[in-house]
Amino acid sequence: MPSDMEHTLASSATLEGTSLHTGEKVTLTIKPAPGGHGFKFRRVDLPDKPFIDADVDRVETVERATTLSHGSVRVHTVEHVISALTGMGVDNALIEMDANEPPIGDGSAQPYVELIKQAGMEAQETRRKAWEIREPIHFDNGKGSHITIVPSRTFRVSVTNLGPDGRFTQYYSGEVNPETYEKEIAPARTFTFYEDIKPLLDKGLIKGGSLENAVVIRGEEVLSKEPMRFDNEFARHKALDLVGDLLLSGKRITGHVIAVAPGHGPNTSMAAMLKKEYSRMTALVPPIQLPEGEAVLGIKDIFRILPHRYPFLMIDRVIDLTGEHKCTAVKNVTVNEPYFQGHFPGHPVMPGVLQLEAMAQAASVLVMRLPDNQGKIGYFMSADNVKFRRPVFPGDTLFIEAEIVKMRRNIGQANCRCLVNGEVVSSGELRFAVVDA
Repeated sequence: MPSDMEHTLASSATLEGTSLHTGEKVTLTIKPAPGGHGFKFRRVDLPDKPFIDADVDRVETVERATTLSHGSVRVHTVEHVISALTGMGVDNALIEMDANEPPIGDGSAQPYVELIKQAGMEAQETRRKAWEIREPIHFDNGKGSHITIVPSRTFRVSVTNLGPDGRFTQYYSGEVNPETYEKEIAPARTFTFYEDIKPLLDKGLIKGGSLENAVVIRGEEVLSKEPMRFDNEFARHKALDLVGDLLLSGKRITGHVIAVAPGHGPNTSMAAMLKKEYSRMTALVPPIQLPEGEAVLGIKDIFRILPHRYPFLMIDRVIDLTGEHKCTAVKNVTVNEPYFQGHFPGHPVMPGVLQLEAMAQAASVLVMRLPDNQGKIGYFMSADNVKFRRPVFPGDTLFIEAEIVKMRRNIGQANCRCLVNGEVVSSGELRFAVVDA
């Protein structure tokens, strides 16, 4: 099967069983879906048979499992079936259930892997898109759980499981593809610590739980109906959950996911960060209502005000002038900028000092267009509280905001910042002197 094309199921397949938390009998059927469909759940037991997207925006709760909701409709414990579909290379599927939670099976994703193999898979005409992580992304919940994703040519997971008081600390690391997922991750069963069971029962959870579908840890003892499947089975199951939860971002990724003490809360928080970051990276420049008349300065107007020329003119247009003290300028960052040849080869990033220069030029437009200053030159004196928050890449549109906050004789001070897609990428407080040319 071509790996660069999306895949769906070749036919439908059905699994019956008991749900973990509600204890209800449930029938689950996976069905083919068109290209670009993603994963959707359908509650066929409810009127109108409503759908719920497998999307992080639908995450309602993450206590011991991931729950999705849309209005009053909910589906619980979705991570195992999503993990199996993702790990086995399925991109589009409809998951129908006649209850609010999938069958728990033996507590692993293996029953769903077998279900997918029973249904078969087929390539689609839609090209598969995987987001290659180019810059590290990090999440830390402040309670000991943190997840970092760093660049990698493949999708890898490295998981450290930390039990209470350091019990059963385990580690697993491996590349995730259909072959490794089926053999190394899918068989790992869910587990719980004995002291955690009573609070779950008090909350009405794990009504369908038993030693047939979960491993229970009591002190240093492991209670299970069968022997441990792996020496590090708990870390592998954490990897299983991680694969399912991260797909709620809506994007497959190529990157190395490094997780310490992960859980459904941290996992879905990282999925939300991935979705937000992908939207930021791919967003079009927000539409702007350009002012009319003298409030808009084109490149010819800028030439008349500033002495800068290629390759050091850092603004293309002034799109807003508010009185004599505030303005917004625009710089279209293209891969043709000469500095990208060396900053950096193969990984072009706009230098921070040039963002600072763009701020200075925007502030200079405000000062130099005053009648007494025309024909003069502004010189940098200092830059304070300069911060660079995120990189600027080719294709970004830089909006430079400048405000003159002080002007005494020929010495001025401006507060400036640069934005891309509405997010601040850099900022600083600039002081300058206006002198004769």
